[in-house]
Amino acid sequence: MSLTLYNTLTRAKETFEPLTPGQVSVYVCGPTVYNRPHIGNARPAVVFDVMVRYLRLRYDVTYVRNITDVDDKINAAAEASGESIATVAARHIDHYHADMDALGVRPPDVEPHATHHLAEMIAMITNLIDTGHAYAAQGHVLFRVSSFAGYGQLSRRDRRQLIDGARVEVAPYKEDAGDFVLWKPSSADQPGWDSPWGRGRPGWHIECSAMAEKHLGRSIDIHGGGNDLIFPHHENEIAQSTCAHNGEVFARYWVHNGFVNVDHTKMSKSLGNVVLVHDLLQDTPGEVVRLALLTAHYRQPLDWSDDVLTESRRKLGRLYNALRKVSGWEQDWQEEALDADFVAALDDDLNTPRALAALFALAREINRDGPAAVTAAKRLRVSAAVLGLLEGDPAAWSVSADNDGPDAEHVEALLRQRTQARAEKNFAEADRIRDELTRMGVVIEDSADGPQWRLAGD
Repeated sequence: MSLTLYNTLTRAKETFEPLTPGQVSVYVCGPTVYNRPHIGNARPAVVFDVMVRYLRLRYDVTYVRNITDVDDKINAAAEASGESIATVAARHIDHYHADMDALGVRPPDVEPHATHHLAEMIAMITNLIDTGHAYAAQGHVLFRVSSFAGYGQLSRRDRRQLIDGARVEVAPYKEDAGDFVLWKPSSADQPGWDSPWGRGRPGWHIECSAMAEKHLGRSIDIHGGGNDLIFPHHENEIAQSTCAHNGEVFARYWVHNGFVNVDHTKMSKSLGNVVLVHDLLQDTPGEVVRLALLTAHYRQPLDWSDDVLTESRRKLGRLYNALRKVSGWEQDWQEEALDADFVAALDDDLNTPRALAALFALAREINRDGPAAVTAAKRLRVSAAVLGLLEGDPAAWSVSADNDGPDAEHVEALLRQRTQARAEKNFAEADRIRDELTRMGVVIEDSADGPQWRLAGD
């Protein structure tokens, strides 16, 4: 089977074929480090972590996810705290890494920082000026939008929408209102670097174009990020990079994840409903948060709520409980083939809800306790690993994923007591224990190998 991805550029699902056979280059816009990451920041990190894990099963992948460590928001945070932008950025880079690690997000192969690539940005800007695609004016350098006929192809906006959507600054030094900044001057109290156009700092868009070229080359396979980056950020990246590279295609597949809303409302500071990953992790395992982020298809909006977390905790418990039921799968599960339905789901534009459904089908097969249970457990474990799930110790999870559910050790103790009561022909006590377990939501299944248990509904 072949992987298909929805390409924002063409507005269609396309069969994925890398530019170089056997090799894939992926660039994803990473965090702007001025605050702790919220759940909206976590979604692309998890989504593209799953994509890269899946791609690595078939290709040699180079995954680049950048750090934006120079930005007006960082400047404002530094001014408010009385610190340097380097200090603010370093602190929040550490926060980002810690939170994403808790969510099971593997680090990218390369994590370039914008401030480490000023020479590459200046070189690209110089190229754009020399080829007539950019111009210097009053300490600024601006991209000449009229020089690129394809401008707007990603966002599918007309010129009026492009200008409105960019919230462009009307300035006398601009040739056209839609022209955007590649370099801007810095005042004495702002961070800045020397350049041919005076002391200043880069515009946001040029940073990613320069870092992508530096680490992946002039044309890359997949460029990813959130829907909010389609315009103006990714639109401007296409313009800069295409013009700087003599018309070569910058990115062949553009993949964007949907927004995260909170209780059906857009997350915003003004509404006070921003959900920080750090706060969630105080009383919710990172793996539960990760599963919750995968319950909706990545292109669709995800509505975040306490109910979503509660249900995800329960679902994860069901999967771990299935693994706990059987033994013999632990030694060589890595050699087992992925579940066919699971593969079909991910091949269909990374359909994680369908992929999760395939995992629960495997759990049900395990719980039936037939001769295929061990194979199903291996298949469950190896498939779940692609989603970054079930990587913990099954014995460490409770029988139920709900906080009010029974404790695994307590259930096992009751089962031992029931077995002892039956051996002593104390059937009244054995029945009493069975009734107690039933009230706890535990179903007992007697077999030749002794009593087995599962949660009701599994």
